[in-house]
Amino acid sequence: MYAIGVVETLSIPLGILAGDQMLKTADVRLLSAQTVCAGKYIVVVAGEVAAVRSAASAGVESAAHGLVDSLVIPNVDARVIRAMQGACDIGQVQAVGVVETFSLACAIQVADAAVKAAAVELIEVRLGRGLGGKSFVILTGEVAAVRAAIDAGEHAENTEGLVVSSVVIPSPHPDMVRALM
Repeated sequence: MYAIGVVETLSIPLGILAGDQMLKTADVRLLSAQTVCAGKYIVVVAGEVAAVRSAASAGVESAAHGLVDSLVIPNVDARVIRAMQGACDIGQVQAVGVVETFSLACAIQVADAAVKAAAVELIEVRLGRGLGGKSFVILTGEVAAVRAAIDAGEHAENTEGLVVSSVVIPSPHPDMVRALM
C-alpha cells in the first residue's frame, strides 16, 4: 500500500532537520521539502505505509515545538500527488469547488478525502506559497459530485477548525476556468 506523510513546521531549520530525520529513519522517497509563506517549512514523503508512519513520527519528534501539523495518508489517491505538483489540465468544467485551509497538511487531507468521496478531478492543491501560510484545493466535476466532495473534504479526519471556507460554483465563467489552469 502506498502512503504519503507530511510534516509542517513554523521553523525552517527545524523543518529541514525533520526532513533529514524522516529520510534517515525509513525507506521513503522525498516528494517535496520547501519553504512556504509565513516562514513555514513542509516535508512530504511517500512509500509503504509502515515506512511512512515511521518517517513521519521521526519528523514530528525532530520538529518538537516548531510543529504546525502532520499527517499520514495510507492509500493516498495518486491524483492528490499530481495536483500538489501544479494545476492539472482538465477538460469540460461543469462546476468548480474550492476549499481554503489554515494548514498545508489539512489541504492534502481535504484533497484526498474529496477525490475518494465523489467523481471529481483535482485541478490543484496549492500549498502555502504566496498565501500567508494558508493552502487551498480546487476541484471540478458535476455540481452534485463537487458538493459531495467538498463536504467530505471539510469533514475529513483531523480537519476540524482548520478549514477556513469553501465554495461550489456551478457553470463557472470560462475566463475564471482559464485563470485556474
